[in-house]
Amino acid sequence: MSLVIKNGHLIEPRAGLSEPMDVLVERGRVRSLGKHLDGDEVLDARGCIVCPGLVDLHVHFREPGYETKETIETGSRAAAWGGFTSVVTMPNTAPAIDNAGMVEFTYRRAREVACIKVLPAACATKGREGREMTEMAELKAVGAVAVTDDGSDIASSWVMRRVLEYGAMCGLKYLAHCEDASLSEDGVMNEGYHSTRLGLPGRPKAMEEIMIDRNIRLAELARAPIHIQHVTTAGGIEIIRRAKDRGLPVTCETAPHYWMLTDDAVSGFGTNAKMNPPLREAVDVEAIRAALADGTIDCIATDHAPHTITEKDVEFQIAPFGIVGLETALALTITGLVEPGILSIERAVELLTSAPAGILDLKAGEIRDGGKADITVFDPAAEWIVDPAKFQSMSRNTPFAGYTLRGRVRATLCDGVLVHNEIGGDA
Repeated sequence: MSLVIKNGHLIEPRAGLSEPMDVLVERGRVRSLGKHLDGDEVLDARGCIVCPGLVDLHVHFREPGYETKETIETGSRAAAWGGFTSVVTMPNTAPAIDNAGMVEFTYRRAREVACIKVLPAACATKGREGREMTEMAELKAVGAVAVTDDGSDIASSWVMRRVLEYGAMCGLKYLAHCEDASLSEDGVMNEGYHSTRLGLPGRPKAMEEIMIDRNIRLAELARAPIHIQHVTTAGGIEIIRRAKDRGLPVTCETAPHYWMLTDDAVSGFGTNAKMNPPLREAVDVEAIRAALADGTIDCIATDHAPHTITEKDVEFQIAPFGIVGLETALALTITGLVEPGILSIERAVELLTSAPAGILDLKAGEIRDGGKADITVFDPAAEWIVDPAKFQSMSRNTPFAGYTLRGRVRATLCDGVLVHNEIGGDA
């Protein structure tokens, strides 16, 4: 049985394609790209962009240990609804993904219940305690795609250097959550005018910038590549830009909330505006947008971080950090970056597909003859109102509830299977 995606505009960044073209899918693979193709079934993509399945290098699916927030099954459904066909899960679960058995557990659960590809990153240090390195060769052998202690940084420069060296030897890139925790003083938002006005303890930008600089210097010493997670400050971007200018193998990501919102969003003490790193100031938002446009920021990730309503429905200072993001990321990219002319639609697709896949050398983010049929179809002009009650995620912690966004996923195929489809159904 074959399926042809017809009447769409194909954007394929790796091949440099951006033109009307049909895609023929058969037995889970792309069989042909061209004009006027025929198949047993037709998916009419009229008015839509057809592109590789989106790729996210930074999600939290919470399983094992925190299944009341999210599971691999529900997280994968949220990803499919948002157009993502490959995601890299963070290892800060309970127990942590710090050994070969836990990596195998993640893959086994994904095979059993996930509708997309779930690729586990493993811990860089045992228990994410920042002291003893994990067995990286074993982690690589069972399929870990990266190492990270995401949720915290490795405080010891000696340990960080060794992690970078051994990771490079094993072919595992380190994903760096850059944060000098000693500067926090229990901060819950960006340190600045609004934290002072609200009487909330702040987290200075230097927390992030100091560790971005240290980690890049250690990566240079170790002769290892490094990926900087969720960049939020103008100063951090400048550090990364200088490192790239020197030819160092540094990549980085940011998330949609960092170009859509400033720390003023905390003014109502809404805990869905509480995240780590925190929302920053207008000057930082402008720097994020400029860095996406000039290529300093290499890709877009969501840092999808689900929490229950009861966890978030508390005083601001004791609520957990984090928001969900898989189901709004594409629309926030179009609304916040493409519509204002900051990015072309082709560049936006690249930042969500081939660019993240290339950072970890994943077999994803492309549409080619004979390749896996991981495909996203979206209408860039469709407007919709964010209603968290309709999310596929188990959690509802988004600051974008009630926003009118442009850009809606109409269909998602993973290995040729329609795992989300609105074409011909209710929009």
